[in-house]
Amino acid sequence: MALVLNIETATTNCSVSLSKDGETLVLKEDNSAGYSHAETLHVFIKDVFEAANINTLDIDAVAVSKGPGSYTGLRIGVSSAKGLCYALNKPLISVSTLESLSRQVKAEEGIIIPMLDARRMEVYSAIFNHNHELIREIKAEILTEDSYADLLKENKVYFVGNGVAKTKQLINHPNAIFIDGKLPSANEMGSISEMKHKKSDIEDVAYFEPYYLKDFVAIKKKA
Repeated sequence: MALVLNIETATTNCSVSLSKDGETLVLKEDNSAGYSHAETLHVFIKDVFEAANINTLDIDAVAVSKGPGSYTGLRIGVSSAKGLCYALNKPLISVSTLESLSRQVKAEEGIIIPMLDARRMEVYSAIFNHNHELIREIKAEILTEDSYADLLKENKVYFVGNGVAKTKQLINHPNAIFIDGKLPSANEMGSISEMKHKKSDIEDVAYFEPYYLKDFVAIKKKA
């Protein structure tokens, strides 16, 4: 039974929640300003504590979305989470971005594929069953018309995340269900961070790094 501050910055959605016993108490998020996490994250953290009328020292842990996702977004989220853990002497919990995204889909059967746009025709994806249990590890993969064909033959397949827009341009199958316009949110992190807290599944605050999946590549501005 834990009170956890959850931080999600892996995409353009800057999202913060306070959860108790795995249930969201307060959620503050905004996707309208793009990657403005450096300016808004700490404001949102302050806002959720004030809205819940909870002192920062009252929390049991800080959870952060560990990736994959935006290099800059992840760095900001993880750096902020680590700073809070040091300052408050609280444990750090990491949550898979794609696992929490998968929990936006509620299904009684079938397969869930959360996916994040990785530019061009590539996505970061993982595969979960309808109970949100991982059945294929996270990969960076290039989409084709044959992607997930074997799964689609036998199952309803729910695609969720900002990688869906490019996926539905290629895949046309009656078992494909596209849930567009969804981004990872701290709202779904609470149930995962609660389970990890119970198991003392925590990170080394000094050495923990985000899961980028691919190396960061700096792009030069055009002259």
